[in-house]
Amino acid sequence: VQLQASGGGLVQAGDSLRLLCAASGPSSSNNVIGWFRQAPDKEREFVSAIGRSGTSTKYADSVKGRFTISRDNANNTMYLQMNSLRPEDTAVYYCAARGGRITVITSSRAGYSYWGHGTLVTVSS
Repeated sequence: VQLQASGGGLVQAGDSLRLLCAASGPSSSNNVIGWFRQAPDKEREFVSAIGRSGTSTKYADSVKGRFTISRDNANNTMYLQMNSLRPEDTAVYYCAARGGRITVITSSRAGYSYWGHGTLVTVSS
């Protein structure tokens, strides 16, 4: 599975952005997908994840109520809608996929086998 994240940019606090994760490869629409982020000098952290059908989702407490994850399996694309952005949301955002037969959502980085290049989100105050 190949993944490519896009949609990052420079915004002001309170603004919104929508990140996209385009997946390609065999059965790429069947993978559990997660979003992670890494701020400068910090560990990469879990943001959100979505199950294969899109009905199951999970969020980090820091983004709950502000971010929404979704997917369009017909187009092999996953989305992260980010509203009410804060300066502390500034980071490189990565999408990742679990192995194709795994159906359980996890917030653990180790649970994801495929990673794309990140997209930078910068939120100014």
